Amino acid sequence: MQPTSNGHSATGAGAPGGGRSRGSRHRTLEELGPHYKWIALSNTTLGMLIATINSSIVLIALPDIFKGIHLNPLEPSNTSYLLWMMMGFLVVTAVLVVSFGRLGDMFGRARMYNMGFLVFTISSIFLAITWFDGAEAAIWLIFWRVIQGIGGAFLMANSSAILTDAFPANQRGLAMGINGVAAIAGSFLGLLIGGVLAPVQWHYIFLVSVPFGVIGTIWAYMKLHDLGERKHAQMDWWGNITFAVGLIAILVAITYGIQPYHGANMGWGNPWVIGALVGGAIMLAIFGVIETKVESPLFQLSLFKNRSFAFGNIANLMASIGRGGLQFILIIWLQGIWLPQHGYDYSRTPLWAGIYMVPMTIGFLLSAPVAGALSDRLGTKWFTTLGMLLTAGTFGALIALPVNFDYWVFAVILLINGVAMGLFAAPNRTEVMNSLPITSRGSGAGMMTTFQNAAMVLSIGVFFSLMIAGLSAHLPSAMYGGLTQNGMPDQAAQGIAHIPTVGILFAAFLGYNPIQQVAGQSMHGLPQASVDHLTGLDFFPHLISDPFSDGLTAAFTFALICCVLGAVASLFTGKPKAPVAESVGVELAAVAGEASMEAPAPLVDESSSAKTGSRDLA
Repeated sequence: MQPTSNGHSATGAGAPGGGRSRGSRHRTLEELGPHYKWIALSNTTLGMLIATINSSIVLIALPDIFKGIHLNPLEPSNTSYLLWMMMGFLVVTAVLVVSFGRLGDMFGRARMYNMGFLVFTISSIFLAITWFDGAEAAIWLIFWRVIQGIGGAFLMANSSAILTDAFPANQRGLAMGINGVAAIAGSFLGLLIGGVLAPVQWHYIFLVSVPFGVIGTIWAYMKLHDLGERKHAQMDWWGNITFAVGLIAILVAITYGIQPYHGANMGWGNPWVIGALVGGAIMLAIFGVIETKVESPLFQLSLFKNRSFAFGNIANLMASIGRGGLQFILIIWLQGIWLPQHGYDYSRTPLWAGIYMVPMTIGFLLSAPVAGALSDRLGTKWFTTLGMLLTAGTFGALIALPVNFDYWVFAVILLINGVAMGLFAAPNRTEVMNSLPITSRGSGAGMMTTFQNAAMVLSIGVFFSLMIAGLSAHLPSAMYGGLTQNGMPDQAAQGIAHIPTVGILFAAFLGYNPIQQVAGQSMHGLPQASVDHLTGLDFFPHLISDPFSDGLTAAFTFALICCVLGAVASLFTGKPKAPVAESVGVELAAVAGEASMEAPAPLVDESSSAKTGSRDLA
């Protein structure tokens, strides 16, 4: 028996001896041919691209969306709509990816992935045809964003497993790197596409995904096939329920914890938030007990006995917590302070914030495929460790940077940050996926994505909380002094100065003029010169610079610590001893589920490897 050109055996993935029942969606790599792996890569890359475009396109289009549905998102009664539009997609994907990865292991990854493409496309259509107004429109959009998140969860949970099935161990880093490039490119493209289309017609930001979704759905149905061994088992219903309830409770509590509560700047003292955090933690503890008792658990806790899987996920978790809220903070920094100080009208800042963040994307695009390909030959540990340490260094540089910075310095820091995360992302993902046995790749990939998405929601909550805490210490007095110096009556200035800080942050994030939003009617009766000064491009940025610097220092210090912890965790990944050459026989055993995937071995002479493989197969 000869191996196929991508390094897997012609017998395919299944029980020893190739004895397995195969459905119409099940093929061996020999039947599919040597080019199948590139078909799998291109299709999963398209799926990742449209999923990440849609996650960021809404961020930049929020002002036009709320303007289009005639709803003011800064009113206290409407803040929850704004938060759920921003974070609903992440919450849903975080909760569901493990369950959907498990379904992929049981019923076929290609089938579940294809279903995700279909759900994603249908939800994009319904988002684009929104005809309601006001709160009804907001609820409609949030509902279909949740459905879109379900489709995204199917895509995210199974794409890594499909790539791991299709590519041999010594090419998976390259595949994961290219797939990761699509993810970061999608985030950047979403900002640009949203900035261009939303002012024309906000419905277009959802409609743009539909043709690509249709093509991807048909293409996935026709071309993707299941290579891995399906593990038919009963669904862990109690595990699914307790995990979903516990994680939703915690993520919802984080979402509402950054909202004002009874005059406080944040809602962490809200009994409902405290109850949700405690109840969610208790439910997740019950979930952990259930997973040790059931025959086919949702979370295969035994996977954490594998050092690469355990520490690779810890590193990924720390990276996601440290970097998840970065985009939001940079957008607020640019839109609320730096761009107005350099002559950009607030209404133009969302698009230009995306453009000025391009160096980060360029850095990731340059380093991720290279790091992925090199880690296939050299191992992953030092790439991931160096990536995390460099990322920590960029957070230190951002702390040292003045609020009104020279752009070239800012651009260099963002470029290095993108390069650093590219060094980490693809090798880390490859290390984790290579550590999984073939029957657990779907659920393992889902667990990895759950940690990542839940950490991003946690990161946003932490970043916003630290920013609000830092701003709240000095912003009210600075606001009061600035307003009274420009002729505003004492009582009105006091009222504006004590408006919840989160409203001012969200105004800057949405590209609104913050003073115009929070002062409103209070400026009536002031001299026109004072009104023009208060609502101009200089007053608010200079007013907020010092308090904002305090918040930035707290948030970036937290991120720096997380990245250092991620670097330490990365040091414990990989084999405890020097790797040995991987024969074709060992590779076949791995694909057959008889050996778990480990880090790629050094290249060996092809002829000797083939001879060894023949002996193993014999």
